[in-house]
Amino acid sequence: MTTTTPTSGTRPAPAAPRALNASRTNATAARVLRQLRHDPRTIALMIVIPCLMLFLLRYVFDGSPQTFDNIGASLLGIFPLITMFLVTSIATLRERTSGTLERLLAMPLGKGDLIAGYALAFGTIAIIQSALATGLAVWFLGLDVTGSPWLLLLVALLDALLGTALGLFVSAFASSEFQAVQFMPAVIFPQLLLCGLFTPRSNMHPALEAISNVLPMSYAVDGMNEVLKHTDMTATFVRDVLVVAGSALLVLGLGAATLRRRTA
Repeated sequence: MTTTTPTSGTRPAPAAPRALNASRTNATAARVLRQLRHDPRTIALMIVIPCLMLFLLRYVFDGSPQTFDNIGASLLGIFPLITMFLVTSIATLRERTSGTLERLLAMPLGKGDLIAGYALAFGTIAIIQSALATGLAVWFLGLDVTGSPWLLLLVALLDALLGTALGLFVSAFASSEFQAVQFMPAVIFPQLLLCGLFTPRSNMHPALEAISNVLPMSYAVDGMNEVLKHTDMTATFVRDVLVVAGSALLVLGLGAATLRRRTA
């Protein structure tokens, strides 16, 4: 009787990791935070720069504090979004080009675990960044807010998380750190011009207003302005928060779907 023996070089393929696992996500986040701890310049960019920009802005309008009140809340949400976008896109790309990402994905680590771990790590920094910037603006620089400063903090945090998600997403399409920076004019600047910071969106050309209605930064600015003008949480504020949070989750999902091991 002839028996068939399995070929020594063939092994069953390892089971693919589940889309998301808490222990793997936490391990990824801890690794990223350890790396950030040894990079004080990056930490300074994420935490200090938004506070410094708000401080400079306050005294640029020293003779017109009403102007600072009008735009300070909006920029409190915009500055964290921009800095987190820039740092996250470059940091993620650096891991890809150095081969770290390829080694991680060769382990039983799903793309969802990796993206969620990065989001958790940078989200931790975003909490610190948003708390410092909000505290500085409200209690030191005298930003006049009608609503609760905690609602300002909530929107600032969601904006920073949105910047993190956008940075993770665009890093998949860049092959160098210079290209990652080049995505800022394409991804951030149009939103900055159309978000209602410089003029109410209702005053724009109808085509531009329609475009602004689908850009998440528009809702970030609207949410900040709602806190600035109303004592209570309004339905518009809830809508704005849900749109910003939903946009961050959607972009994180797209980032996991487009994640590649290495650049071409």
